[in-house]
Amino acid sequence: MNCQNPGKICEGLWYLGRPESGVYMLEGRDGSVIISGGMSYLVPDLLHQFDEFGLKEDRIQGIIILHAHFDHIGIVPFFRIRNPGLKIYASARAWQILSEPKNIDTINQFSGRLTERMNVHVPYPVHQLDWPVGLSGEVISEGDVIDLGNREIQIFETPGHSSCSISAYVPQIRALFPSDGGGIPYKGTILASANSNFTLYLESLKKMEMLQIDYFCADHFGYICGDEAKSYISSSIDLAIKERARLEDIYRRSLDIDLAAREMASSFIKANPDYFLTFEIYEGVCRQMMRHIAKTMGQ
Repeated sequence: MNCQNPGKICEGLWYLGRPESGVYMLEGRDGSVIISGGMSYLVPDLLHQFDEFGLKEDRIQGIIILHAHFDHIGIVPFFRIRNPGLKIYASARAWQILSEPKNIDTINQFSGRLTERMNVHVPYPVHQLDWPVGLSGEVISEGDVIDLGNREIQIFETPGHSSCSISAYVPQIRALFPSDGGGIPYKGTILASANSNFTLYLESLKKMEMLQIDYFCADHFGYICGDEAKSYISSSIDLAIKERARLEDIYRRSLDIDLAAREMASSFIKANPDYFLTFEIYEGVCRQMMRHIAKTMGQ
């Protein structure tokens, strides 16, 4: 079952934000952690939901960035300003990406475009929401554990969606937080989100398939629970294999990365005009995917 409504998932775990962009609050005996960073325009929603659900902001010890794309890091600057001691966790590659001024400019531009697209008014100044130069934090990698006392967050490196992707897993409640690396639940199917490297994306899915999952906690379009969660990664693998074959067919027709990306993006947005990404941003995603497809096909 796919649930996109903010609220309690199970004891100590909450889904917050909006359907197209969500984050998770995991509570433990020694404090709480926000898993994933969502869009910057979520800030007013989160503050309201903290109050609505009785969540204590002063118990939040850190935020885990699962990868460094603009729509997964947005709330970090605001909450770091409110609490300078807040720990921000990310992979070494993510911190490298987030240290480069060119990438920071792109992140802030895309964040602004998406806020306009979603027609959200955020009553805070830009300097509290944009990613700033110089923000840094804790490096986490494969095998690391964040201990909340009675619960632990295990970290896995799961590249493919991006070069910096990691996933988090909480064995005590069998909850997986793969960000986009596990496939995006959308309209009853699973979107293969192999943005940077389809080969590594499939390898990462097979790695996550070994976990016992009762809650599949996606960043876009909510979380999955029940029997569907248990089989979600296996289904994601099957659909990703089919999607890769489809993309290879698209590329083979023109042997042109830009034309293939435009065809891929146009057909998807035409069928899903309400998708949260703008056409330009989604076309960029498709171009990135097609570059890897072309490379693996020897073109």
